[in-house]
Amino acid sequence: MARTTPQDPSPTEGEPLYRRIATELLGELRDGTIPPGERLPGERRLAEHFEVSRETVRQALEVLRRDGLVATDRRGSHATLPGLPVETPASSGFPLGARCAGRDAVARATVAWEAPPPGHAEVLGVAPARPTLVHRYWSASADGRDLRTAVTSFSAVALAEVEELGRYRDRADGTGAAELWRAYDWMRRAGLTLHHRDTITPVAGTPSVRVTRRVRDQYARPLEITELVMDAQEDVLVYEFTVPSAR
Repeated sequence: MARTTPQDPSPTEGEPLYRRIATELLGELRDGTIPPGERLPGERRLAEHFEVSRETVRQALEVLRRDGLVATDRRGSHATLPGLPVETPASSGFPLGARCAGRDAVARATVAWEAPPPGHAEVLGVAPARPTLVHRYWSASADGRDLRTAVTSFSAVALAEVEELGRYRDRADGTGAAELWRAYDWMRRAGLTLHHRDTITPVAGTPSVRVTRRVRDQYARPLEITELVMDAQEDVLVYEFTVPSAR
């Protein structure tokens, strides 16, 4: 929800400021900036986004709640507009390769708060023994044959600036299921522009390849590194790229 062209939020004559903010927020809900069912950013982040006080944000949210456009539960406020959630293409989804495992495959994903695997710490710019959020993904065919394994380590920047990721620290025990498939969407909603760099190398003595993905933001700060191992003879990895049109 990063604002690219901040404007003076002075209300139009006779219109309370909180109603103007409610209208602007509703516009972002309708244009898909915040997909239906997704949790809204917290009051502080919304206040920074619209450049108003938190009290004004509270009043604006109350207007939308009364109209049934926003609902609030113990996890916070979320959009209730009808429609399907905005899906991220499989090629750019998280974790890398998870949505290409196959219709009959079984998959498991967990998160743990631990020291990152060898090589990850240097990429993320953290001390080798310093713990961070580590995500593990595994998929297998119906007969139990491994299809893909992936391990992802997140940087301190990602955990500090992406609220949804930061909250996983307290429940990252390495056993519970992890629903991080919208991780890249969460990063973009936090105002981060993602730059992916994928490297593919053969795994010596095996028919497998290793895909290493490094993601950084617009300030060249590392956000995450993922290492995916897949059987090159039995599986395929598809890359799709969307190039913005010239303006």
